Amino acid sequence: MKTFKVNSQTNLKDFTDSVYPQGSFCLAVLLRARDVKVNGTRINKNVALKTGDEVVYYTTSKQEQMPSHTAVYEDANIYIADKYSGVSSEGLLSELCERGEFYAVHRLDRNTQGLIIFAHNNSAEEELLAAFKDRRIIKTYIALCRNNFKQKQGVLTDYLIKDDKKGEVKVYSSSRPEAVKIITEYRVIEERGDTALAEITLHTGRTHQIRAHTAFIGCPVLGDEKYGDRAYNAKYAAKRQRLIAKYLRFDLSGNLSYLNGKIFESGFTF
Repeated sequence: MKTFKVNSQTNLKDFTDSVYPQGSFCLAVLLRARDVKVNGTRINKNVALKTGDEVVYYTTSKQEQMPSHTAVYEDANIYIADKYSGVSSEGLLSELCERGEFYAVHRLDRNTQGLIIFAHNNSAEEELLAAFKDRRIIKTYIALCRNNFKQKQGVLTDYLIKDDKKGEVKVYSSSRPEAVKIITEYRVIEERGDTALAEITLHTGRTHQIRAHTAFIGCPVLGDEKYGDRAYNAKYAAKRQRLIAKYLRFDLSGNLSYLNGKIFESGFTF
């Protein structure tokens, strides 16, 4: 059993995603069994929550032991986790904070697996935030995409507009008001029929950049239900995007420069 207090207006599903990864994994099962209580009342569906509400999940010991991530590296300043698909960055942070001091410095989409960094103290948080802003932390991804690449490698430069209300972005080939430039580098590693395994490096870090940019050129990420191809996803019964934050390397100064030269790798693969 796990108990949480709600600190802002939301709904049960989003709240669960943001505070309790293990509950998020099995929320549908818990609701069917009426094993969730809100303010003492058992419920069987997603409901609105308000500040101060109490939510209790009657998870079993087995459910509570489901892993949200594996540890890749930790020292007094940083923690690098290998996040499972289906776990939100916010939920992982909430879980980690139960055992110590952790600060978020970037995020991964819920259904993207792989490496995510947290700071252990305010000084490291400031340094890492500055490093991300200056593109001094290099993130490399691998993705399974529809094999429609016109070239085996390239650097894509286009423009992106974010729609906060819809929670999505749109890519354009030319600049326009409110658009930001996006630069995405890719290299096809392996062809698997109508699917290609691609290595992708971000030279800008925008919301949903990889998923939206690859879809824009006709090579959507397999399993992407927002920007992808539904028929292609259905062919492979893929309901989550096949995207991994695979490698991290640093080009830092100051107190974290000891991390330079190290390459961290996710254990996930396709």
